[in-house]
Amino acid sequence: MNDSKQDPNQDRFALLCAALGLLRPFWPTALAATLLGVAGGLATAALLAQVNRGLQEPGGVGAGFFLAFAGLCGLSVLGKAAAGVGNSLTGQKVIAALRKDIAARILRAPVAAIERQRIHRLVASLVNDVEAVSVFTFNVSGYAVALAVTLGCFGYLLALSPALLLLVLLAVATGVLVTHHARRAWMEDYADVRDAQDDLQKQYRAITEGAKELRVDRPRRRRVFGVLLGGAVDRIARRKSHAMRLFWTADAVGSGLFFLVIGVALLLRERLALEPAAVSGFAIVLLYVKGPIDQLVGALPALGQAQVAFRRVARLAADFDGREPVALEEPGGPTPELRHAIALDGVRYAYPAGEDGRPGFTVGPIDLEIRRGEILFIVGDNGSGKTTLIKLLLGLYAPQAGAIRLDGRPVAEAARDDYRQLFATVFTDYYLFDEVGTPGAGLPSEAERYLERLDIAHKVSLRDGVFSTTDLSTGQRKRLALLNAWAAGRPVIVFDEWAADQDPGFRHLFYTELLPDLRRQGRALVVISHDDRYFGVADRVVHMADGRIALVSAPAVPEDIAGNAGR
Repeated sequence: MNDSKQDPNQDRFALLCAALGLLRPFWPTALAATLLGVAGGLATAALLAQVNRGLQEPGGVGAGFFLAFAGLCGLSVLGKAAAGVGNSLTGQKVIAALRKDIAARILRAPVAAIERQRIHRLVASLVNDVEAVSVFTFNVSGYAVALAVTLGCFGYLLALSPALLLLVLLAVATGVLVTHHARRAWMEDYADVRDAQDDLQKQYRAITEGAKELRVDRPRRRRVFGVLLGGAVDRIARRKSHAMRLFWTADAVGSGLFFLVIGVALLLRERLALEPAAVSGFAIVLLYVKGPIDQLVGALPALGQAQVAFRRVARLAADFDGREPVALEEPGGPTPELRHAIALDGVRYAYPAGEDGRPGFTVGPIDLEIRRGEILFIVGDNGSGKTTLIKLLLGLYAPQAGAIRLDGRPVAEAARDDYRQLFATVFTDYYLFDEVGTPGAGLPSEAERYLERLDIAHKVSLRDGVFSTTDLSTGQRKRLALLNAWAAGRPVIVFDEWAADQDPGFRHLFYTELLPDLRRQGRALVVISHDDRYFGVADRVVHMADGRIALVSAPAVPEDIAGNAGR
């Protein structure tokens, strides 16, 4: 994702749309604050003119001068303060809106689109891109005031001497050309810095999430730190240093041009027949206005980083163009019920082709029925399509062919989110939420007893519906995930290799006691498993191979577990 390789016209359009979309709710406040800042800036320029006139008055200044002086001072101070408060407020609202917008797009996006993104890239956008925009928006009021002061001073220079103003404009135009040329180069630097930040975020995850593996693997540890992480850090420092060298070089050229203009004005004073008052006013104003101009020029690096960040956000928004706008809306009706069965009718899903052009893995067509009150095992080799089948069943993937039927009725695309509320899940790569059950629905009265049954009550308690701790072993955390799935009260529970992290005794308890108990509650249980010793617990076993159902069997219950798994 290198910004320098993107279509610049498309980038500018995406940037403009993103900026306007974020500013739309706040433009009245932003406009009022900016206009007040402009008024304050113009008052500052008028104040300079007033002071210069006062210095040139042969008989001194009168009461009218001091009244005008006080009024302009008040307008300058209040305008700047109002602009700062208003634009800071607007800036924070824009940042809050940006954060919510990115999060909402992720929550509304198809799961397949999220899976195609790398986690470190998403985190970098949520942190680095938002921060870059925040830094720029925080200073917008200052930039508006600086621009107003600059324009006001130029207006006063025009009144003093059009010829001198022409010299200034020539110097400014030369400085702008130099800065524009330098800016094209440093924008490439900032785009590369942003790519390197993705790599850095990836390596941060490697040294935190892979800390144990790196402790026992010295060569990999040295490579991660010295080559991968260190390379990303050095790349960021190198490209940022190059960008800032270009910026300060351009800034130095601009400053030199300003001093050159003052020198030329003094040199040509007699030839241009300039009054001493005009020359002194010109020098005072030009030395003063250099500060606001430097402030505007100094904003260019922050603006460049904000542009890169906005482009990233715009592309992220395009990648996560929400196909489920109802995902964050209040449900329009009651959650559907499972009375009899869920059927997959000729369902098919094909992954996109790889970068080498090879076709993606295809699952289906699948014909399968999941009945209420049964235990269904899904088994097969790694890569046989089990997890994809589960994602289709859950409505996380939209079938590219066929249909999912709930009690005989097809599940429409608009109702897919309602359909998903039938399920509770414990994936292999599950996320353990601290809050137990369904938020707002209350906690089942047997929750504490279930902690005892899961042999975890000696380490974890429930406080206001929240786990007291989740700092546990992998197997114990998975038991808490099971409790969460049970407490949700959904008619279907899906377990993806749940027992793989459990000790033999608790694995036996899971298959022979917990699953049968859940089935007696009327729930449908879908279990991905490799524990062939316990296949007999299932009512049916679906064998997957090469993305298809190879066999559906109804195994007999082994005698050694028949007593516990009685139906």
